[in-house]
Amino acid sequence: MMPLVVWRLSDGKAGHDSQSHGLINALAALRPVNCVTLAPLPWPTALSTLLCRRWPEAGALPAPDLLIGAGHRTHLSLLAARCACGGRIIVLMRPSLPLRLFDLCLIPEHDAPPIRPNVLATRGALNRILPSATLNPDQGLILIGGPSAHFGWNDANVCRQIAAITTADPAIHWTLTTSRRTPSSFLEALAGVSSPKLTVVPVAQTGPDWLPAQLARAGQAWVSADSVSMVYEALSAGAAVGVLAAPQQHVSRISRGLDRLADDGWVTLFTDWQRNRQLRRPAQPFNEAERCARRIVERWFA
Repeated sequence: MMPLVVWRLSDGKAGHDSQSHGLINALAALRPVNCVTLAPLPWPTALSTLLCRRWPEAGALPAPDLLIGAGHRTHLSLLAARCACGGRIIVLMRPSLPLRLFDLCLIPEHDAPPIRPNVLATRGALNRILPSATLNPDQGLILIGGPSAHFGWNDANVCRQIAAITTADPAIHWTLTTSRRTPSSFLEALAGVSSPKLTVVPVAQTGPDWLPAQLARAGQAWVSADSVSMVYEALSAGAAVGVLAAPQQHVSRISRGLDRLADDGWVTLFTDWQRNRQLRRPAQPFNEAERCARRIVERWFA
């Protein structure tokens, strides 16, 4: 079987790279893939390429079957690459240009994508986390974000929730990490939560592979409500996932998406957990990258 040639356009942002890597890894699990990673062209060059139908150094590259990109900076380059070299464009997340320009748009449900033949709604953004067969029910993970456009922040309130969680089951050892958005005051406040079962690893002490390794082992994971991408990563690993409450700035697509996950039984909100202090494991695997990859192969490469 000839490998699919994929040009992956990367703007260098970790979240965008996680999405495109996740989809390409899922495609590679179904059939051979030859992936070429390219930076998006500067927009004047991309526009010139689109008009002249000549991709820089195209002769040194295999002709693409698929062109995949995430992030606004990749969109014009994706169109230019298809115009110059062929292939089908798959754009991750809602593009800044009209949807009709792309062959397939993978758009999270919480962004309310329209029903069109070239649109596939996804449960959250795709990621590179794989379902784990080594989850330990006695190992837990707490992922802390910070204030965002959709959620406010209260150190004391988050610490109270963490104290309740870490004392609920003495058999579980918890590892907590922060993010770049976490206020510096949070770790000072967390010092008041004394538990021998809690290890704190600030984000500055983690590397790019630290979180995937932790998710591969943690049977339970709690994620602050603002960190929606990490909620989906924890679900993808197969953990029982809880969502720490954070004050909503306003009702938004993000908060509605979390409420829908809770209503459908994928996650447990902290306010619901307080009733019986149990996290529900998902009834079925959560693997959006694989689902999308199968749809792509069935549509174009069956």
